[in-house]
Amino acid sequence: MNVILVEPFFPSNQRQFARALAEAGATVIGIGEYDFGGFDDDLKGWLYHYERVSSVTDVGAMTAAVRWVQGRRWVDRLEATVEAHTMPAAQVREACTIPGTSVRTAWLCRDKPSMKQALREAGVPTAASAAVSSAAEAQAFAAEVGFPLILKPRSGAGASGTVRVDDAGGLEHALGTFGGQGVDSIAVEEFIEGHEGFYDTVTASGRVEMDFVSHYYPNVLEAMRTRWISPQFVSTNRIDSAPEYGELRDMGARVISALGIETSATHMEWFFGPKGLKFSEIGCRPPGVGAWDLYSAGNEIDLYRQWANVITRGAADAAPSRRYASGIVALRPSQDGAISGYSGVDELQQRSGEWVIDAHLPPPGTPTQEVAAGYMANAYVRMRHPDYDTLREMLDEVGRTLHVYAA
Repeated sequence: MNVILVEPFFPSNQRQFARALAEAGATVIGIGEYDFGGFDDDLKGWLYHYERVSSVTDVGAMTAAVRWVQGRRWVDRLEATVEAHTMPAAQVREACTIPGTSVRTAWLCRDKPSMKQALREAGVPTAASAAVSSAAEAQAFAAEVGFPLILKPRSGAGASGTVRVDDAGGLEHALGTFGGQGVDSIAVEEFIEGHEGFYDTVTASGRVEMDFVSHYYPNVLEAMRTRWISPQFVSTNRIDSAPEYGELRDMGARVISALGIETSATHMEWFFGPKGLKFSEIGCRPPGVGAWDLYSAGNEIDLYRQWANVITRGAADAAPSRRYASGIVALRPSQDGAISGYSGVDELQQRSGEWVIDAHLPPPGTPTQEVAAGYMANAYVRMRHPDYDTLREMLDEVGRTLHVYAA
């Protein structure tokens, strides 16, 4: 099988998709924005050919590059694994008649109001939402639904650009911020109280081939705005043994069907609280922040390779072991600036070192990144353990004990 992989060089984990496809026997053709001369020998070896374009979100440039490849070799698949690349990739697929995620499906997985409308029509429980392009429309939605509300970009990823508003004054301020950024339409949603998590799958011809569930502690919006919190997300190994996850799996299957997802990775977010289980949003691509690395470590599989098997052969050839729960705890510097040192590292290593998957502790002098930059922006520790509750306790202990100082 001949597979075009969009942007194999950046971000850094993109190389894993190239590796996995090559190991699965595919002829991998990369198209990206970076100079091939800067690739290491491994990445060069996994790529049969590489085409450089000015931008992988430029549909015209991408279409021209793909057609150039098609003039020399049959192309079976074109794969994009980064959120911002999914819609341009779908448009190129349709222009070049390559199988894969359609423009309609990519649109529904990117445009939050359209996504939720399609899912409500399919009977999937979601928060009330609307696309608004004026202050009057936003105020009318608030009058109907009530506060608090969530405002976010229509096609944003994760918590980027997302704000909560609790009253009319907050709504006016948030609308002014979006307007100052030149945004002409946003998604406004009912705020759903409850615990937040995500449900990730690899699908083959519309069926769920592999799935994983993770939990956020605390919810993302709070985690990305509060410096003193050491936030976590933890992948459970109880998905097959705890019957409560059956409802989540059923909802995920209905979402996949309603949005027309065929062979793809997916990343869905959900809430569970007083109003029951509610769907939040979906990306038609793998999750970010190293989640697949945690799933691989916790389940004793190479998930990248299993994804490649699904792409090239239509099915995985291994099942998740569910042996370990696995998770990450993000460690925030005491202030913005440059990292000056750490405390508690040796103490934690002695107590829990056998359960550490890896740790990222940037050396002193490394510039810090803002809290909103995410779970892997500064320091972090990733761990696994056979018991989910024990793992949660260990991650909490890391958050309390391992301190990152900055000056």
